[in-house]
Amino acid sequence: MPGPDDSVPIVFVACLLPEAAQAPFTARFNAAFNTSGRILTAAELIAHSAGAAALVVTATDRLDAGTIAALPASIRIIATYSVGHEHIDLPAAKARNLPVIFTPDVLSASCADTAMLLMLGAARRVVEGLELVRSGAWTGWTPLQLPGTEVHGSRLGILGMGRIGRAIAQRARGFNMVVHYNNRRELPAELAAGAQFHASLVGLLEVSDFLCVACPASAETRHLIDEGAIAKLPDGAIVTNIARGDIIDDRALIAALRCGKVAAAGLDVFENEPAINPAYRELPNVFALPHIGSATMLTRVRMAQLLADGLSAFFADQPIANQLA
Repeated sequence: MPGPDDSVPIVFVACLLPEAAQAPFTARFNAAFNTSGRILTAAELIAHSAGAAALVVTATDRLDAGTIAALPASIRIIATYSVGHEHIDLPAAKARNLPVIFTPDVLSASCADTAMLLMLGAARRVVEGLELVRSGAWTGWTPLQLPGTEVHGSRLGILGMGRIGRAIAQRARGFNMVVHYNNRRELPAELAAGAQFHASLVGLLEVSDFLCVACPASAETRHLIDEGAIAKLPDGAIVTNIARGDIIDDRALIAALRCGKVAAAGLDVFENEPAINPAYRELPNVFALPHIGSATMLTRVRMAQLLADGLSAFFADQPIANQLA
């Protein structure tokens, strides 16, 4: 743990960060970092937090009620290096009077860029194309070679029109896509920017040549895209997921990919990742990425800066712009 300067709050950063993303913490706080090269166990996380006033975690650090109850008394605030917060038991944090801050907005652009990559990669059969080139099996151009799905002008259904969903819609308009969305509530016209609201999931699915999952994970959204939902999609639809893996029922999507009901899938997140369903590695119509939606260096640094700003505000007894609970 860092030195004994009582005037500077001690912050323990449990998640593994690039060096550039560590800088906002070292510049402002008495910061210590997880140097193990791996995700800490709950017991290690608790032990390393001793004496710290703030604990910084990320989506792979599970802060359940038992772990939160066992955190050292010195911990006064929890910061998560993520937008998602399903890994933190918020009621348990509230019971211990621990504010929780997160990183909204700063990763919306990079995640939206990745969503477009997923749509394009799946629609244009990138996995099969790469295999042809890399294997040496490509024998030359032919009109029969890997005809894909047209992105330009297609109907895009966005499930979850939050910050990331709206950023995806903005990019999709550049492809002249017709944007539809399903949300908990209809957006004001200035935020919807012409996107058509569907009060029901079924209504969205029926018009989604491309379906992009961008909603938060919760008990209500687990396996929301199941066999029944997929059946409502147009034949040959493209399914992408930039949110959380368990929103899609793997078995239902894999069956639809095998029979052609779904032409292709672009997936950046998976249920039980990294122990994903092995079929995703075998199907040629799955364009898969290893959860890199926000993985640009600029975004990584901005996420750290936002948390550092929130922690600084907390320690100065000032309003916190990015407080979750």
